This record gives sequence, structure tokens and C-alpha cells, in this order.
Amino acid sequence: MKNQLRYSLSFALLDLRAAVVVFLVALPMSLGIALASNAPLTAGLISAVIGGIVVTLLSKSSCSVSGPAAGLAAVVAGQIASLGGFEAFAVALMIAGLVQLIFGLLGAGYVASFIPNSVIKGLLAAIGILLILKQVPHLLGHDINPDGDLSFVEHNQGNTLSELISMLGDFHPGAALIGVLSLIFLVLGQKHRRLKASPIPLPLLVVLLGIGLEFFLRFFPTLAIGAEHLVAIPLGENSFDFLATPTLHRWLSICQKPELWFAGLSLAIIASLETLLNLEAIEKIDPQQRLASPNRELMAQGIGNFVAGLLGGIPITSVIVRSSANIEAGSKSKMSSLGHGILLLIALLFFSRILNLIPLSCLAAILIVAGSKLAKRSTFAAMFAQGWHQFIPFLATITAIVLTNLLTGVVLGLLCSISFILHANHRRSFRFYRERYLDCEVLRIEFPLSVSFLTRASLKKVLFESGNYSHILIDASQTEFIDPDIVGLIVDFNRKYAPAKGIQVSLQGFSAYPPLGDQLFFNDLPTSLLQEKISPQEVIAILKAGNKRFVEGKRLNRRVFKQLKRSAKGQFPLAVVLNCMDSRTAPEIVFDTGLGDIFSVRIAGNITSEKIIGSIELGVTLARSKVIIVKGHTNCGAVRASLEYTQASLTHQSHHHGASCVPAVIAELVKSLTEDERQQLIHGSDEKLEELINVLARRNVEHSVACILAGSQVLAQLVASGKVQIVGAMYDIAEGTIEFFE
Repeated sequence: MKNQLRYSLSFALLDLRAAVVVFLVALPMSLGIALASNAPLTAGLISAVIGGIVVTLLSKSSCSVSGPAAGLAAVVAGQIASLGGFEAFAVALMIAGLVQLIFGLLGAGYVASFIPNSVIKGLLAAIGILLILKQVPHLLGHDINPDGDLSFVEHNQGNTLSELISMLGDFHPGAALIGVLSLIFLVLGQKHRRLKASPIPLPLLVVLLGIGLEFFLRFFPTLAIGAEHLVAIPLGENSFDFLATPTLHRWLSICQKPELWFAGLSLAIIASLETLLNLEAIEKIDPQQRLASPNRELMAQGIGNFVAGLLGGIPITSVIVRSSANIEAGSKSKMSSLGHGILLLIALLFFSRILNLIPLSCLAAILIVAGSKLAKRSTFAAMFAQGWHQFIPFLATITAIVLTNLLTGVVLGLLCSISFILHANHRRSFRFYRERYLDCEVLRIEFPLSVSFLTRASLKKVLFESGNYSHILIDASQTEFIDPDIVGLIVDFNRKYAPAKGIQVSLQGFSAYPPLGDQLFFNDLPTSLLQEKISPQEVIAILKAGNKRFVEGKRLNRRVFKQLKRSAKGQFPLAVVLNCMDSRTAPEIVFDTGLGDIFSVRIAGNITSEKIIGSIELGVTLARSKVIIVKGHTNCGAVRASLEYTQASLTHQSHHHGASCVPAVIAELVKSLTEDERQQLIHGSDEKLEELINVLARRNVEHSVACILAGSQVLAQLVASGKVQIVGAMYDIAEGTIEFFE
């Protein structure tokens, strides 16, 4: 119990630290966003308090911090003007809150799942870059524009770039001194172990430093800072002036305006999208990877916006800047977000005069450091390493957000991502490759799990440029959905183009699509006629192609049950494979053969005996197989055991195998050992034993081939006449490849 209390207390201290940091970030930005929105300054603080307290209590997110939405500042300013004043806008915001609540209840939060990772990373990096660009003027005392204005076109009709240029001729030396010293203190403080671990957050120390420097600079007229370079919380006659709201009668008269409802709906849509985007982005940077229900978040934001409209606030969303500062400060739970809201409320009610002593330049230093953490160089390098299909949408999102606004940037990033998806669908929406079957070559087109209309162009190109093939197999056996446009394309090709070009179209997995159905026009099982016509060299080519498919992960999707029914009438195998009984070397799998294609003779170490040779003879003479393959493999357990047994015998050590018949297998395997190798076993190391395993396994294959030919006059004659071919092979259990001996 004591440890649990201590653990909870340590988390509470971390959350308190984070709350202070977020409070310092939120305070100037809330005022700046209100100013950029042409709303009363207190409206920004009201929304910040509601976002910190009301939304946090209702939300399930552990690290998201809500407050006034910088991305909506231009929209809010336009709607306040078009609706005829802030009172009407407040009612529209209440309507927006109710619509958001309905969105959440209807489960509209799933939209967030469709935002690509490249766009989310671009959004984070863009916000970081914007913070740096927007706060550099404030860092140097150029405070013409609001602190929370994140759009490219600014409050004074300038833009981000023009503001940076004009700053060079208009900055305040005193504010710049405080800003630069604050920035240096933050950067060095993050590298200093004691300062970093201090119970007092570095941003709070910076604020205290800024207040102290501002007081000190008052003694120097040229450096003294005016009120325009300090935080400016409006001071009312009493602490509760900010709660003044319109009367019910006034609201009811405003609600009769139809444009009000349209404004509320548009606000709800934009605020919901921004919240979902930000929530998805925040979860990406959360080191604890905590997830929250987007639907629950929409409902929480909806209630928050309704209350904000009721009390005279501006729109609330989840905010990346505050949330990232919260995470970077070490927040452990949503208590940090709640704490920052309480601190804002206390400051608004009781400490406005003290907060108005804080220089904007030291707050700008805090935001610049926060921005640098969002726009890290490593993020750009990581996205570039993932390829152009990730990097270009990432870069497009950043560029568009910096030069326009958040929503425009996200839309452009999404369009870039969609263009890459369309291009990928055009090129790789399905797999197609050549396969060698028993009686023909087939172009196999393998559909994925879902085939949408987006694949129509690429499928049409493949089908109508397939004149070199007499057979096409369209395989949808693993597909759950096929768009009607795709079905129509296949129907047209099958009925018109294919017959005209002499192409036979086989279909698998189309039984649920009545215009098509399953049909197979080539043999995927050996028949007596095919077995008679095919040569040993062609059989080996088929087995090599099968192993290639196995290695590349392109094994055929065989209709095993139909093969079972057809093979019940008779078997016509193409090859006999003498294979080790090792569980990793099943020949039917590594050669990618079907039911009835091969005779498999399996024994430890692929050794021969009279009975083994007799079985092979039956496979060739009675079942008419054309090829005999003796297949060994690397790291063979039987060969290892034989070498260890022989080594123990030669060095007069005890060696127990646990079975009385094992020595019979071992004796056969070690026949091909040379005298030099026996001496190496006596005097050699474990490394020498490992080297001999694959050497002996390979030599044993050659030995078994010789034994088969020596032990069966019938087989020897068939091989000599060229009617049957015998070949050795080695299977690499690590790579999956099979090497056929010359």
C-alpha cells in the first residue's frame, strides 16, 4: 500500500509539472487566437478553461489537451462578421456543439482511421515549423500579430514570410534580450541533468527569469518593455465579468436566422475534423501509445463547445501544441490537462495582474522549443527513408499547412496519398505471373482480399495485352469482395476478346458471381496422356519452377478437394523423390506440387536399401514416373547423429542414441567417409564436425544415386535409355532453395 501511494504521488508530481508547462503555453495562445478571431480576448480564456476542465473530464484521452482552435481563427472571424456579431456566433457555436455530440453518438469518429501516417507526421512537423516561424518575431519583440495566429495570411493582412522580413527593422532590444536569454536557458537546461530533473519545470523557471529581467530592464529606458510586449489579460471590475452572456430572449430571437444553423453545421464539421486529426497525431507521439475512442472525444468536444457558446467562448478542439507540450513535460494521465484548466481558471479569476507581468518573448522561447521537438530532423530522415510514396505526401502536407492553413494542408496531403494509392493500385493491385503447368504455360492473375473499381484500369491493361498466352487463370479464391465493374470487365473479356484471340480463360473463386462461375480449361493434375508425352527434362523444369514459387511465396492455390476426386480414379505421378524424413523438408511443399504429382519415399538420411530401391522401382515401372530425385538437405539431423556416433566410437567414448535400430541407419550414412575425415573426427574440434555435416550430406546423396543404379538393373537400363532420369539434389533448409546436381 505504501509503495502504491508513493507511485501515485510521483505520477501526481509529474502531472503537476506538465500542467504548469501546458498552462504557460496555453495562456498567450488562447489570447492570441481570440484576437485573431476578432472575438473578445476573454473568449479565448473561457474556451481554454472549458477545454481544460469540461472536455478533459468527459474525454477518455490520457494526453490530449483541448482549447481554442488556432486553425479555426479565420473561419470564426468570418462568421462573426457575417452573422452580425459575437452573440449570434455564440449561439452558432452551441448548435455546433450539439451537432458534434450527434456525430459522436452516430460513430463518425471512424473517419480518423483513414488518415495516412504520412499526413499525420506532416501535420505534426508543420505545426512545429509554424510555431518556430510565428514565434521568432515575438521572441525579438515584434508583437504586431496575435500570438495564436497560425495561418499564413495574418491579422494585419501580411503573411508569415513578410512578418519575418519586417521584424528585421522593427524589434525591441529589451524584449529580444529576454527572449534570446530565455531560449538559451531552455536549450542548455534540457542538457543539464539537474535542471532537467528539477521539480520546478524549466518553462516556469524561464517565466520567472523573464519577469525578473523585465523588472530589471525598467532601470534602462532604452531597454524597458512596454505593455504591448507583455501578456494582456483583460481586467474587469470583478472576477466574474467574463461570465456575462446574452439573455434567453436574445438567444431565441437570434436562433430565427437560418444562416445561423448553416454556420453551426459548418463549424461542427471543421472542428470535428480538426479534433480527429489532432487526436490521431497526438497518439503517434505518445511514448506510452495510449489510445482514446474518437467517438467519445467527439461527444466530449461537442459538450465543450456547447458550454463555450453558452458562456461566450470560441470553438474548442484538441490542440497539438498543448498536447505535445503535455507529453514532452512527462504527463502520466489526463490529470495534467485538468490541472492546466484549473490553473487557467484560477489565474483568470484572481491573478490576472500578475500574469500581465510576463514578457511575450520568454513565452515565445518556450513555444519555439516545443516546435523544434515536433519538427525534428530525424522525422524528415525517417520519412525520406520510407520512400517517395510516404515522403511526398508528408512534404506536401507541411508545405500546404505552412503556406495556407491546417485543413487545406491536410486535404492536399490526403490527395497526394490518394494519388499514390491509385498509382499503386494501377501497378500492384493484384499479382500476375507466368506458371508452368503440365500441358501449358498459364498467365495467373491473383486477386487480393478486396478488388475495387480502382483496379479496373490495371486489370484491363493486363488482360488485353495478354496475347502471348493461350491460357489465363484468374484466381479469386482468397478474395472476399469483387466490385461489379471488375466482374463486368471479366465477363466482356471472356465472351468477346478471349475467343477472338484464341485465349482460354479459367476462373477460380467466382462461384458467388453468377455471370462467371468457376471453370478450368487446363490440367492441374497428371493424366495418363500427359505422363506419356512429358519428358524427364520437362518434369525437372516443372519441379524447379515449383521450388521457385515456394521460395518467392507464390505457391499455387490448388483446388485440393477436386484433385482428390479426380485422383481417386488413378494416379499418374511425374517423379519419385527419395527424401529425408526431416520434418522441414516435405517434398510436396518445397516443390509446390499437387495431390498425385509425385511419389514420396521418406527415410532418415535418404539412405537406400533393398526395400527402398524396390519402392522406387515400383514408382517407375508400375506408376510410370519419369524422374527419380534423391534429395538431401543441409544441417541434416541423421548425418549429424552418424558423425557424433562415429566420433564417439573412434575415440572410445560412450554414446547413447536411445534406440536399438539407429546404428543401422548410421552405418549406411558413414560409408562415404574418407580415412582423412575419420582422423579429423578423432582429433578435430566441434567446428570441424559442423563442417563435415553438409559435406557428408551431399556425398551421401551421390552415394544413394549410385546405390540405386547398382541395386536395380531395371532402373539402370531405363536411365541409360533416356526414358527415366535420376538426379541428386540438396535442399537448403535456411533459404528454401533446391540445388540440382549436374
